[in-house]
Amino acid sequence: MTSFFTVLTDPTRRRLLGGAALAAAGTALPFMARAQGLFGKQPITLLVPYPAGGATDVQARALALAASRELKQQIVILNQPGVAATLAPTTMARKAAPDGYTLSLMLSSLYRLPHLQKVSYDPAVDFTYVANVTAATLGITVRQDAPWKDLNALLAAAKAKPGEISYGTTGRGGTSHVSMERLAALAGVKFNFIPFKGAAELYNALMGGHVDAVSEAGFGAAVAGGRVRLLATFNEARSPNRQNVPTAKELGFDVVANGSWGIAGPRGMDPKIVQALQEAFRKAVDDPEFVRTLDLNDYVRFYMDSPAYTAWAHKTYADEKRFVSDLRIKLDD
Repeated sequence: MTSFFTVLTDPTRRRLLGGAALAAAGTALPFMARAQGLFGKQPITLLVPYPAGGATDVQARALALAASRELKQQIVILNQPGVAATLAPTTMARKAAPDGYTLSLMLSSLYRLPHLQKVSYDPAVDFTYVANVTAATLGITVRQDAPWKDLNALLAAAKAKPGEISYGTTGRGGTSHVSMERLAALAGVKFNFIPFKGAAELYNALMGGHVDAVSEAGFGAAVAGGRVRLLATFNEARSPNRQNVPTAKELGFDVVANGSWGIAGPRGMDPKIVQALQEAFRKAVDDPEFVRTLDLNDYVRFYMDSPAYTAWAHKTYADEKRFVSDLRIKLDD
């Protein structure tokens, strides 16, 4: 597909976003004129720390398309999975110029991993936080034909067969991994943990019988299609879209967590560029197609501008240190 708004995508994603692309008729607003003055013809690259096809990837593509219209600037998606969704942002921090042409999605694991193992970055100093975008609902799913009809049944099976019931998440040290390990500790059970690079690979493994359960966000499409059963979420309260699904907390396990993702660049970005980008993403989060991708997988809009997002990131980084210390989780080097 050739259009002014070039987003690298497969045929499925083209069909998903094609309608929005056809509607890309811009208007000469003063903000857009200012943004055009800050950027040349070179496209902006937005790094996504997961493989193509998962919920976060689909959301990022819809957001990039909407932000492209606001900026009148090409935004290209580049998938760079690995290291619990931290490879993309840390590569950007080390190698990219702070000119606004290279940005990355920032996942919650970024703030936790430095407290679990040696890393090459410092979340407090190595990034320019542009805007936070979403918050995710994390849940525990099994195949529709699995013998466990609820969370207590799954935990009972894990207790009866220590280390035999397997579950997967997208990477070691991520919020889903830590949440599941917290649950296991509170329930007095031991699971067999298997990490994956991205949600698409993870849910394919679940459907193929390679793992027994999944602890992750992005389950909406699989649940809606009747392929998986959602046993519980890690929300504080029941999700508005899942009123029939209990939380782990209400089942007696005090584990509350949600994932979030925002956008950042390398440290030292020009405040004028940050302002232009955060304004574009602020408008993009209200784009109907982007909102649809969030609703599909039980994500919600959670916009924060650059100052608020920076403060939140620094606080989250500090809070994770205490949290990890209490949980005593260790990662392999």
